[in-house]
Amino acid sequence: MADEKAGFGQRSQVGGLKGKMNDNKVVEIKNLVKSYGAKNFQTTVLKGIDLTIYKNDFIAIMGPSGSGKTTLLNILSTIDKPTQGMVTLDGHDVTHISNKELAKLRKDKIGFVFQDYNLLDTMTLQDNIALPLALDGVPAKRILEKTKELAAAFGLEAQLRQYPYQLSGGQKQRGAVCRALITEPEIIFADEPTGALDSKAGKDLLHCLRRVNESGQASILMVTHDPHCASYAKDVYLLSDGVMKCRISRGNDRKEFYSRIIDLQTSIGGDFA
Repeated sequence: MADEKAGFGQRSQVGGLKGKMNDNKVVEIKNLVKSYGAKNFQTTVLKGIDLTIYKNDFIAIMGPSGSGKTTLLNILSTIDKPTQGMVTLDGHDVTHISNKELAKLRKDKIGFVFQDYNLLDTMTLQDNIALPLALDGVPAKRILEKTKELAAAFGLEAQLRQYPYQLSGGQKQRGAVCRALITEPEIIFADEPTGALDSKAGKDLLHCLRRVNESGQASILMVTHDPHCASYAKDVYLLSDGVMKCRISRGNDRKEFYSRIIDLQTSIGGDFA
């Protein structure tokens, strides 16, 4: 498959296009198929996708409504299981390990950022950020150090004692990113992270995510319908009808990349909202 103009009837072969070292792989999927429904009445949402995510990748997945973006994200993040195919995380085939092992991988290797923040209203922002380490039995002194360090990096020092209802949308989402990072995961999965934010808060968050990625803190896979949001990624993959159609890469000019993403959306058609 060519990077920008793939054969639209072919199965995706995007994994391995970058020619990177195998030991830099964070997540790898091969021949991924996901179907729903009873036998003879099945709907196939994902149709044999291959994808490799490497250390320091920042990938955006785009596609029309119903293309399978959320299903793919759920499988990559181990929330759902494929009907067929292999999903490897940190060298482990997550489709063939115990629930206990899967829970440990999820806890140690994955961070999540959701559109609706998923902060607990009865806890301060500080306690929300600290929660993953508290549940893991990390000493309180170390938890406080890491919480303050992340809050400072994301401009949230003054908000640590506040509750989610006292925060703006942008502050809540930056807090959610801090919570995702506090366990030092290999990869962050972000589901429409700017979807509930105004343009300024969304831009601030995207700058934060890019800084996280460029500093080597985590690889990022983001699902989005917004070309502006996608233009902050290093690579954009277009998913349509359950098949990965193509990949485009940013280069040095984000505005030019944004224009190419718009052109790609136009060529595919469909409702990306």
